[in-house]
Amino acid sequence: MSFKLTTPIVFIIFSRKDTTQAVFNIIREMKPPKLLVIGDGPRPNKAGEAEKVAETRAIIQQVDWECEVHTNFSDVNLGCRKRISGGLDWAFSIVDEAIILEDDCIATKSFFQYCQELLEKYRNDTRIMLISGDNKSFSKDELETSYYFTRQVQIWGWATWKRAWEKMDINMTDWPEIDKKGFMNQYSPNKAFNFYWCQLFRLLYENRIDSWAGPWVYSVWKESGLSIAPKYNLISNIGFGEEATHTNDKSVFDSMSTRELEFPLVHPKYVMADSVRDNREMKIRLKDAKRLPYPLDMWASKLKWFIIKRLLKK
Repeated sequence: MSFKLTTPIVFIIFSRKDTTQAVFNIIREMKPPKLLVIGDGPRPNKAGEAEKVAETRAIIQQVDWECEVHTNFSDVNLGCRKRISGGLDWAFSIVDEAIILEDDCIATKSFFQYCQELLEKYRNDTRIMLISGDNKSFSKDELETSYYFTRQVQIWGWATWKRAWEKMDINMTDWPEIDKKGFMNQYSPNKAFNFYWCQLFRLLYENRIDSWAGPWVYSVWKESGLSIAPKYNLISNIGFGEEATHTNDKSVFDSMSTRELEFPLVHPKYVMADSVRDNREMKIRLKDAKRLPYPLDMWASKLKWFIIKRLLKK
């Protein structure tokens, strides 16, 4: 029996015509009945970006199947944090669940069926806050099930429900209080990983990093939420490079290989995080971030902030 996509797709675009076209071609193959497109405005200090933004948005005019298209384009540049979080607020004011793709995330065909089936299966299970198409554990051992539960939050190709997105705390309002209570200790005994995220959350709370994804990770963890990850990687990020907003450094996660899932899906017996895969992914992430070994990174960070504070006092 052939698969028919009935789930809405949210497509996040900006100014990269080539990668946007590649992702759109996949969306066109799947023919979603509803397409919601979010786009930021051009940066005023980037020459020629207004033209690139216009050319990229024009790709949406290529919709040639029966589809209800909604667009949410900003005339001014709001930045990743405000534009994407606000755009997803808008999307979930229209639909109750959706598959979400950015302009550089190439999905396998099985990704869409995997998301659609699991959106239905876990629709009312508030323990589950998102379904990811990413598998960054580089695991060589074969899972007996089609997917596993994880505390890692991966958003290069994912799906979620309005009921989960409503938990998003974009301003991380209670971070200082939660930080004092040892927020990260519940997730991992890995002190390096905990320190990495505490540092990042502090910078996000202080608005030193323009990211919507970090506050989303925080919001999921604050709710003790779980993600779902596939046994095989279903998403390849082709957006690394000079034109990328955040992924402009070399990374082990650049253009990862993918593999199709088999159906029917084999479901895990228990809803609990796979600590083995979680720990493996933590180590890979830290290595890719080029962090100093713990506790050297902690002392280096403290020294840096001590110097900065001294300089600011002068």
